Amino acid sequence: MVGSPDPTTMHKAAAAVSRRAPVALARQATRYGGRMASLFAGDRRVMVERNLRRAKAANLTDEELNRSAGAMFESYARYYYDSFRLPSLSAEEIDEGFSYTGFEHIAQPVADGIGPLLILPHLGGWEWAAFWLTKVMNIGVTAIVEPLEPPDLFEWFQDFRESLGMSVVPVGKDAAPAILESVKRRDAVCMLSDRAVAGASAVPVEFFGERTMLPAGPATVALRTGAPLVPVAVYFRGEQHFADVRPAVPAIREGRFRDDVQRITQDLAVELERFIRAAPEQWHVFQPGWPSDFRALGRPLPDTYKGL
Repeated sequence: MVGSPDPTTMHKAAAAVSRRAPVALARQATRYGGRMASLFAGDRRVMVERNLRRAKAANLTDEELNRSAGAMFESYARYYYDSFRLPSLSAEEIDEGFSYTGFEHIAQPVADGIGPLLILPHLGGWEWAAFWLTKVMNIGVTAIVEPLEPPDLFEWFQDFRESLGMSVVPVGKDAAPAILESVKRRDAVCMLSDRAVAGASAVPVEFFGERTMLPAGPATVALRTGAPLVPVAVYFRGEQHFADVRPAVPAIREGRFRDDVQRITQDLAVELERFIRAAPEQWHVFQPGWPSDFRALGRPLPDTYKGL
């Protein structure tokens, strides 16, 4: 029996096709492929439906839920397509495909000599915005990312993102010093912060009306360095990408360090909720992120979530 292609080979092939296919044809393929994938996604489909119910804060009918889930998978397919074709685009094309509000909240810290911490949800297409920062605005970008399996797939993604001008730092024991160096050299540090990641510290928060854990790293770095915590979301808007940059969340000491980290992370959770509610069908999270998710999937509750 001939085995299925390994994930790295599949991603390489998708990247090559994305750079060569006519845009109109590729858009049709992502729409069709995303909708088809939504029908056979198993536990990933379960998580998408649970997250849509959270973010929409409404009693969705089966028809509405099915339509929204299909749109989310379509959005995820577009994320890959748009990201994979970035190396083939000029700085002018990147700029033409991008709009924003609140960019001063990123530019001012950089001008003042410190790299801002960009706190993002897994929403829309953040890599387009990162490439815009490096290629159009000449601002360095460091991306803190979750290691992928298998390792060769992570290495391929790391090489791909670095080809876009980013520095890539995997979550783990070496992340903290790398982040501190990035802040010192005035990089914009991208931190995807809407779910806890294995191997990283996390604190309890209220998020979409349920207790869960979110990463402690952003607040910890902000308190230790003075780097501003700048909430950012990047959305698909028609054929364009749009970045909503919010004013920095205050990060000041008020009491015990861990209590301050928890309080600031809760403030970040409110900002992340606001972003996600604006476009739930663009929220690309497939892993269980709340204790109730693990129970719904019939999986044991990790120690991290016990006691919430």
